[in-house]
Amino acid sequence: MPNAKIRNYLHLHFLVFIAGFTAILGELITIKAIPLVWFRMVMASILMFLYIKIAKVRLKASPKAILRFSLAGIIIALHWITFFAAIDEANISIALAMFSTGAFFASFIEPIIYRRRIIWYEILFGLFVIIGVFIITQSEIKYLSGIILGISSAFLSSLFAVLNGKFLKQHTATVISFYEFISGVIFISIFIGFFGEGFSADFFKLSVSDYGYLFILASICTAYAFIAAVYVMKLISPYTVVLTYNLEPVYGIVMAVILFPEKEKMSNSFYLGAIIIISTVLFNGVIKNTSVLKRKHS
Repeated sequence: MPNAKIRNYLHLHFLVFIAGFTAILGELITIKAIPLVWFRMVMASILMFLYIKIAKVRLKASPKAILRFSLAGIIIALHWITFFAAIDEANISIALAMFSTGAFFASFIEPIIYRRRIIWYEILFGLFVIIGVFIITQSEIKYLSGIILGISSAFLSSLFAVLNGKFLKQHTATVISFYEFISGVIFISIFIGFFGEGFSADFFKLSVSDYGYLFILASICTAYAFIAAVYVMKLISPYTVVLTYNLEPVYGIVMAVILFPEKEKMSNSFYLGAIIIISTVLFNGVIKNTSVLKRKHS
């Protein structure tokens, strides 16, 4: 039915909008990146556990698998920390533009994990991404620390995505995520306990607005977005899903410029560099998924 198809596409774009809105929440929440991610993962873990109980999902996994999930959980925790730290050090536009470089890192990480050869056009696209980053760095050198954190976040995100791709072949997404969230909470808790200020009463003294934004981040932007994304991928082709999710930085940057015009006003060179990076990522998605479709029909 056409109406059902339109609803699914709108749902997909809503999920991409939510992904872009994550950066907006990172700007609105006043606490630093590490406690922010701790609260996010704790709340998301609780919500995910409730979903598991209601849906009666079995959490059975081998100790070896749980160890792998735990490693991935630490990686995703570090990805979120560096992403929100990039927003703190620079702004949303810089963080999202650098996040777009994730596809470049994936083109090198994927061949290593899956033991396949590097495709020539991935190297070419990688060069375009480097040019885009270079243009942004030259024009926005004052945000250098934010740029480095954003690129680090993109690398960690790509590594996490590739690892999760392997896990999904043997386990359900809900089980994988639950163990990843729990391990992320444990990892950050140990760090805060030994190297941070500890879990004093002040740690939990947040404003009402911060708790509200954190709950939205954990529930809608994490738990719901993840479960809904798995559902959408069953109804819409992977090509459309991957290509649409590449629009996340576009949605996020547009929202940031509208909501925070003074802080997010960037130079023309920044937008030139961002357009080069995002266009390269989209074009890479088109070519890669077209070649997959051709192999399936050949």
